[in-house]
Amino acid sequence: MKYWTLTEADIDRIAVGCGILGTGGGGSTYHGSLRAKALLREGKRIRMVRPADMDPDAQIIGIGGIGAPTVGIEKIAEGAEGVRLMRALEHHMGRKVDALLGDEVGGGNGIAPMLTAAMVDLPVVDADGMGRAFPEVQMTTFFIHGQAVQPAALADADGNVLIVTEATTPKMLEKLLRASTIAMGCTALMTTAPMSGDFVRRFGVPHTTSQAWSLGNAVLNARAAKEDPVEAILKQSGGVRLMRGKVTDIARRVAAGFNRGTLTVAGLDEDAGRSIAIEIQNEYLIAREGERIITMVPDLICIVDSETGRAIGTEELRYGLRIDVLSMPAPVLLRSQIALESVGPRAFGYDFDFVPMGVSADAPAVPQYEEDA
Repeated sequence: MKYWTLTEADIDRIAVGCGILGTGGGGSTYHGSLRAKALLREGKRIRMVRPADMDPDAQIIGIGGIGAPTVGIEKIAEGAEGVRLMRALEHHMGRKVDALLGDEVGGGNGIAPMLTAAMVDLPVVDADGMGRAFPEVQMTTFFIHGQAVQPAALADADGNVLIVTEATTPKMLEKLLRASTIAMGCTALMTTAPMSGDFVRRFGVPHTTSQAWSLGNAVLNARAAKEDPVEAILKQSGGVRLMRGKVTDIARRVAAGFNRGTLTVAGLDEDAGRSIAIEIQNEYLIAREGERIITMVPDLICIVDSETGRAIGTEELRYGLRIDVLSMPAPVLLRSQIALESVGPRAFGYDFDFVPMGVSADAPAVPQYEEDA
């Protein structure tokens, strides 16, 4: 099997790219990238594997954070939550886990499985269930295409571990895990039911860690060459710039375990006189200009610093920030009719149908896979 063994330079690129793909959510990449590089310095390894190279019968679990990003940036993880989750599931199932992945590549959740994988020396599959970040557990291509609802598990920094042995639907699983996360202080680490290698190959969004690496590489190369990193993001992603402006208002609160609110951006330079309002539920969901909706879930709304191209999460928003508002096409798997029932505008309570932006394309694996570990 061919692996891509990550270096600290790879982690830096992946962290930048995961931030962009996080669409405002998924948690900060800062703590996770520091921990990943610390593990590499201890002699641990982080190995990526392409979904097509996994044994069809391999046992794979997704690991990621759950809760409100504004809490997660302050309440730092203990570090071994993922190991406790994995061991609890293995004990419950009577079978070892063969590989990990992230249910979402966006934000810190794109790095989270790497930390556990490094500690237990397992590979991480270069795929996820979103190609971005979404606020609710059931909003993955895995659940959309029939992933089992149980067993699932939740762990916090204080040593508590919860296993859900029965849940009637993915939506009910979301409610159970969300309520437990609130009891754990509004931030925890979770895993959903194990999946086979064949299932991940068929229903995962492929090569999303590679996509994050490519976006981060474009940004860092543009900074080094003193070129516009935002233009580099657009060229790499096939996205569009909706506006360059500054934050003039942010109404944000933590409610029912989510960050919720509305952001207002006033245009600058060639966009002077324009104004965009963006609605938030952990992630940026809908962008409006006046009464006109200009982009919507599941397509990505990404906010980055105008000078550096660094992603700005919903927990970081403040008055006066100079930002670029970007939109990128969602992965193909998110645009199907069955997927839109779970991740389209109506799934979030909006009374309108999805209108796509741009053309979807699966990300290719990065060249590093040419070398065996």
